Amino acid sequence: MTENAQTLGYTARRGQRLLEQHTSRRHRRRDANEKLYEASQSRLVINRFARHRLAMVSLVLLACVYLMALFAEFVAPYDKLERFADQPYAGPTRIHVIDAEGNWHRPFVYKSSIRIDPTSFTYKSVQDTSQRYSIDLFARTAPYKLAGVIPMHHRLFGVDGSQPVFLFGADHLGRDSFSRAVYGSRISLLVGFGGVLISFVLGIVIGGISGYFGGVVDTVCQRLIELIISIPLIPLWMALSAAVPQSWSGIQTYFAITLILSLVGWTGLARVVRGKVIALREEDYVTAARVSAAGTASIIGRHLIPGLTSYLIVHITIAVPSMILGETTLSFLGLGISAPDVSWGSLLQESQDVTVVSNYPWLLMPAAFLVVAVILFNFVGDGMRDAADPYQH
Repeated sequence: MTENAQTLGYTARRGQRLLEQHTSRRHRRRDANEKLYEASQSRLVINRFARHRLAMVSLVLLACVYLMALFAEFVAPYDKLERFADQPYAGPTRIHVIDAEGNWHRPFVYKSSIRIDPTSFTYKSVQDTSQRYSIDLFARTAPYKLAGVIPMHHRLFGVDGSQPVFLFGADHLGRDSFSRAVYGSRISLLVGFGGVLISFVLGIVIGGISGYFGGVVDTVCQRLIELIISIPLIPLWMALSAAVPQSWSGIQTYFAITLILSLVGWTGLARVVRGKVIALREEDYVTAARVSAAGTASIIGRHLIPGLTSYLIVHITIAVPSMILGETTLSFLGLGISAPDVSWGSLLQESQDVTVVSNYPWLLMPAAFLVVAVILFNFVGDGMRDAADPYQH
């Protein structure tokens, strides 16, 4: 009888705790919903975006890619110009944890050398299993400066010994393809934001003025846009890039490419902004601002442009990949970044020879970086579009 009473008491207490937990969760959900009713538009957009799992994962991965680009000196095991003369066209290094005798070790690589295959006349890697080199995290290396400022003596990983580790193989001069791709991401990724920033300002200003004033101003702006759109893109890039002096440094060429991409990338945004400004300029709150003697710049900047915020946010996330692809195309054609500076496009120049690619396919690895970055931007853009569209909820 006593055991039954204890069991009933335990069951009652457990049921009471479960009921309290359920009630507490229900109250928290109700409080969260009440806060959403009172939240601002920006808060609602952030909340909707946070529920888009694919976009959130893509945003985190994209942040990791940009951190890799910013701290390229630490992530890359070697400098972008460091050569291993005895390792031309070395294939991706095989990483082992079990040696030839079947014993377990921490990750290591074997001593390798390059030989010419007498049948295909291509470079082949030959391993010497008698010499083993461990792979260390935060390996101590020769001194360098992180981002050109902070003195450092360690890299993310490295080999304890003279044997290099090539995650993505090596090029014809024995330079590590992975390290060069990491360094190249700095220019390829940052040129996207630089180009979008300039084209963003041009698109908003010209589109806003065109839509607000109309008449002759609108006609002139639209004819200018049509003129730029009608020019074939690749020949235009080639003509503008040809004007860049060959003696310019990598930084100067970087800003020149950013300006070139911006000068042809603002037309689509300007047209959309014009159309939305025309629709909004007759609204009551705009008329009230005009009657209140508000200036033209104030009406456009404080009353019309905020109505386009959701579209502008989405446009940025979609326009950055286009800028990255533009820089890659220019550099691939030999009109952009050139040695000793590297970008994904300049690294892909070596893949123009089909014979080289068929024998050494790892030279296409910078293209994988490019594809991943563009896909991540597109996923984030889709999430921002769904979060900012009020008709989706």
